[in-house]
Amino acid sequence: MTINFPKLPDQVPHRGTEKSRQFFKKLYLAQGWRFEGEFPNIPKAVAIVSPHTSNFDGLYAFLAMLGIGLKVTIFGKDSLFKPPFDKLFKWIGVIPVQRDSPHGLTHQIVHVIQSTDKIWIAIAPEGTRNQAEKIKSGFYHIAVGANIPIVMFAFDYDHKVIRCLGIFHPTGDYDADLAQIFNHYEGNFSPKNPTRLAKPLQKLFKKR
Repeated sequence: MTINFPKLPDQVPHRGTEKSRQFFKKLYLAQGWRFEGEFPNIPKAVAIVSPHTSNFDGLYAFLAMLGIGLKVTIFGKDSLFKPPFDKLFKWIGVIPVQRDSPHGLTHQIVHVIQSTDKIWIAIAPEGTRNQAEKIKSGFYHIAVGANIPIVMFAFDYDHKVIRCLGIFHPTGDYDADLAQIFNHYEGNFSPKNPTRLAKPLQKLFKKR
């Protein structure tokens, strides 16, 4: 079977070298994982990744990201940016934000997006590895505030696949749009720890 491992289109933010991408690609594939789907050729996006039930989610996503050469940005508390970890966070792609800022976290992130030519923001909508009662709406408000699309990714542990489920353009109607996003995920994911699966995702979880 030919293993599909996508090449990034030119408009998507890139990172790494050919040598580093080959190294991390081999490391990712050596875990028995593969990738399905293609990346939309857009310079800015909010990339959501679900489900999030384990620390392994970050490991596989990080290896895939480095293997593909995708540069993503993650936001973290500014208090974390202290030596010697500040350089590591910057290399990973973490940008510090003030969570107690009077302007609000979403406002800060939208400002960063608007001041950059190319940027993909990576967010786990559940916001926790434990069983979430609901999906946090922050990713959606960031996309709407910055007027950029949402690119959907899913973990499928049963088949060891990370899938790109395509692109979604938010309309401003959160409830209706979330239902449409759920339609893309239905039957296309499986969690590492099913008991930790967010409640809104439980009814979408179908064995493939």
